[in-house]
Amino acid sequence: MFKEYLVLKNNFDRCEEGIFVNKIINVTPAIQANSHYFGHPEWAKNYFAACHRDDKFVALWLAVIGSWHNKIVVDIGCGPGNLYASLKEHCGEPRLLIGVDVSYGALKMSQHLGYTPVLADAQDLPLISGFADIVMANACLHHCDDMAKTLKEAARLVRPGGLLITDHDPQLTAYQFRGLGLIFWNARLPIYRQIKRGGHSTDEEQFWGLETEIHHKPGDGVTPELYYQVLEPLGFKVRLYPHNHTVGAEVLKGKYGRSSWKCRLAQILSGINPDLPEAALSLMCVAQRQA
Repeated sequence: MFKEYLVLKNNFDRCEEGIFVNKIINVTPAIQANSHYFGHPEWAKNYFAACHRDDKFVALWLAVIGSWHNKIVVDIGCGPGNLYASLKEHCGEPRLLIGVDVSYGALKMSQHLGYTPVLADAQDLPLISGFADIVMANACLHHCDDMAKTLKEAARLVRPGGLLITDHDPQLTAYQFRGLGLIFWNARLPIYRQIKRGGHSTDEEQFWGLETEIHHKPGDGVTPELYYQVLEPLGFKVRLYPHNHTVGAEVLKGKYGRSSWKCRLAQILSGINPDLPEAALSLMCVAQRQA
């Protein structure tokens, strides 16, 4: 069933251990970092355990999706499979669940959870257009060189009436750190190493984790304009929800919660009002393709 949605481009390489490998032509430093970090057996497990697994996360995504029972679902930047692992007990059984990532090691982990894995660049997907009921890209865009191109490729897969959902990409206006705020924000990294916070257990793990965060830096991130300019011309109705990861389904009612004390302090020291929606750390996008 899956093969009918696969485009065998000239760069299709092989099918190995059930993973469809699409050779990546332009291997950028970002792609190398993501492949190395998320494919590392221990680091991938740390990421799997530490990220996108809490009750608030599940409540929000469940409120957006409702059910994916008997639907075709594509998870772009699936990593080791956190999204499906968090939601599979709540959303039913997809008819087909495709996971796309640049990391072979991460795809092996996701395969064990039930994904049909595809190794490919998110900016050049080997999949046909307009076939998926739900396309998800959680914590994906900011790991890619060209966020707009990645978003456009994800949108291309969505059928009329289908959903495109992105979340956990940093909102640019929340991370305009400067002066004392920037110094304070950067000072957190050696502390994370000392306490062996998830994803920071060693100097090497922290280094490679940060190398994957291409657009998660002060003065960078997603904006409302990115979503509107890319998705509306493609026929999507776009809804955006800023939030601080401390609120569940209430995010869809306009509640964005409070960020942690260290984020708030860094924002205050940078002249940012932490209580404004523009200061919310993430910008969730729920876009429906009009029939």
